[in-house]
Amino acid sequence: MTEPENTSADTAAAGDNPTHSGFVALIGPTNAGKSTLVNRFVGAKVSIVSHKVQTTRAVMRGIAIHDNAQIVFMDTPGIFKPRRKLDRAMVTSAWGGAKDADLILLLIDSERGLRGDAEAILEGLKDVHQPKILVLNKVDRVKPEDLLKLASAANEAVKFERTFMISATTGSGCDDVMDYLAKTLPEGPWYYPEDQISDLPMRQLAAEITREKLFLRLHQEIPYSSHVETEKWEERKDGSVRIEQVIYVERDSQKKIVLGKAGEAIKSISTASRKELSEILEQTVHLFLFVKVRENWGNDPERFREMGLEFPRE
Repeated sequence: MTEPENTSADTAAAGDNPTHSGFVALIGPTNAGKSTLVNRFVGAKVSIVSHKVQTTRAVMRGIAIHDNAQIVFMDTPGIFKPRRKLDRAMVTSAWGGAKDADLILLLIDSERGLRGDAEAILEGLKDVHQPKILVLNKVDRVKPEDLLKLASAANEAVKFERTFMISATTGSGCDDVMDYLAKTLPEGPWYYPEDQISDLPMRQLAAEITREKLFLRLHQEIPYSSHVETEKWEERKDGSVRIEQVIYVERDSQKKIVLGKAGEAIKSISTASRKELSEILEQTVHLFLFVKVRENWGNDPERFREMGLEFPRE
């Protein structure tokens, strides 16, 4: 992704109040709710959401305006113990996003607490010098006394500036987080135009939408061995758009799963993706999906670059 350029002071909110802007990196274990929270803050779909873990593969930027502040949220891949090259690239991307931010927001699933990956993340945060805030998610599912114990344990491990308790799904507590960020980020001009909600190219966002539907439709391990690319994007004279995408898998057996019996699975994925893309683009979408086998794509540096990831050399 290219770095943003500062826009003129014309993007500032009316009045004499100074504008604020900055980058907030959301980090946390897999499936803690980071993508759901970014979409909640931005008020639109900018990052894919799935019940499966490790769906976000590279840093996604979602842009929100709150009061006189422009807050650029960096939705990072979940941090976990990597096994594959793709895993290592995702974890490296997450920590890289954190170190590039003005402020770090650690999101913890209150139900899971500090077990496993969360504990390792707290240890890693000790070497990160940016200001940090702790956000406990899914608090509606946990007893208040358990939440207080969890917050206390996390703050003993790392010095957090503030602790918030929220539900990314319902929005409870999210305004308090936004109020704090708007006041805390440094004064300065906004980085993006006021109506921009993401720095992700539309072709790539369209591929991410289809990849989300692939995750939601298929419950086997197949989505982790898949990659979606938007190969053609044609604006038509009638105001509609024709989009051609390729779903790449590693084996013929995976291709059969994606296609489904009599093409049922691929039709379902296409219908769901086309519907959401039509809503986002506010125009009729003609979506054509193709499934191709690309053996061992998980070790192809070019595929990593297309996903915005650095290929691990070791």
